[in-house]
Amino acid sequence: MTAYRRPHASGATWFFTTNLAQRGGNRLLVEQIGLLRETVARVRCRHPFRIDAMVVLPDHLHAIWTLPPGDSRIGTRWGLIKADFARRLPHGEQRSNSRLLRGERGIWQRRYWDHLIRDATDLAAHCDYVHYNPVKHGLVTAAKEWPYSSFHRYVSDGRYAKDWGVAAYAGTRDFGE
Repeated sequence: MTAYRRPHASGATWFFTTNLAQRGGNRLLVEQIGLLRETVARVRCRHPFRIDAMVVLPDHLHAIWTLPPGDSRIGTRWGLIKADFARRLPHGEQRSNSRLLRGERGIWQRRYWDHLIRDATDLAAHCDYVHYNPVKHGLVTAAKEWPYSSFHRYVSDGRYAKDWGVAAYAGTRDFGE
């Protein structure tokens, strides 16, 4: 098995992308949004982290988390979220031979993408990327139209104007990655 090396950064802020195994037309994450929310909440109780920003799209999600001081176990959290979510879904998804041999479900891609947030500018760019993503994917024409996003909390907190993230302005900002 490949050994992935991540910086040991306890108490750090991280940007993540994790995908369903079957992309394109799969709406599982928004169809099961309640289950996903419960799963994340359950993992947060046992392994605390702050959700700085998050958006759930039909077949993938983006999140920015800050871990507690002295804790750098991001893989533990994602592993628990993916396993618990998958365990609570009915069986029936397509699985590859390698997944069958390992007894794995075919819900999530095995890996996730992560990026250690370097500074306030990097954090702001990734928050913009997270919140603009439903517009980028053509799901809505404005960030405010997507219900599964921390964008609404950012508007309430005064960090974004309600009309921020409109498709017409896509070329005028650099939205992170």
